[in-house]
Amino acid sequence: MDFAQARRAMVDSQLRPQAVTDPLVVAAMAGVARETFVPEASAPIAYIDRMVPIAPGRALSPPASVGRMLVELGCRTGEKALIVGAGTGYSAAVLAEMGLDVIAVESDPVLLGRLRKVEGITIVEGPLEAGAPDCGPYDVILVDGQIEDLPEALVEQLKVGGRLGACLVEGGVPRLMAGTRSIHGFGLKSLADASMAPLPGFARPAVFTF
Repeated sequence: MDFAQARRAMVDSQLRPQAVTDPLVVAAMAGVARETFVPEASAPIAYIDRMVPIAPGRALSPPASVGRMLVELGCRTGEKALIVGAGTGYSAAVLAEMGLDVIAVESDPVLLGRLRKVEGITIVEGPLEAGAPDCGPYDVILVDGQIEDLPEALVEQLKVGGRLGACLVEGGVPRLMAGTRSIHGFGLKSLADASMAPLPGFARPAVFTF
């Protein structure tokens, strides 16, 4: 299979139609070999516009979802980024290719084995919902998967002016969302419906009722 051609097709048929046109993002995604971040048997489908399983209950997010989020977060060379739920490291590799200082948090021991093969990033092993406060604060936090609840502990790891993006379940529908921390607080705006694999540790707290 011609993976270089597959990357070009991904840019033209998936990224650009979904408003992923930032030159820095497009160049990075066109340069990172996505097929190396999925199981070998799944390499031929690495560039499809769907989730690709990478471990039980975990999956690589669709290219357009990753690209759209990076554009909305306004990621720039020299910034410090935290990837929560880094998986095999695709999104971390893209951000590193863009010239960001990348901290990648992962809890799954199998995925950590793959993640450690990614060059140019710092890896933190631990619960995803805790983030990596000792390495912060961050200009950008990307929660790379679907979550029900966004812990305040992650928001607090942002610099003032820092941006956070996640696929948050809202009214039963998973949506890409992004927000900026200000001196007054933090709020999220909805960008688009999305399909991403749920991350462990982000279940919505149970509400007690009579």
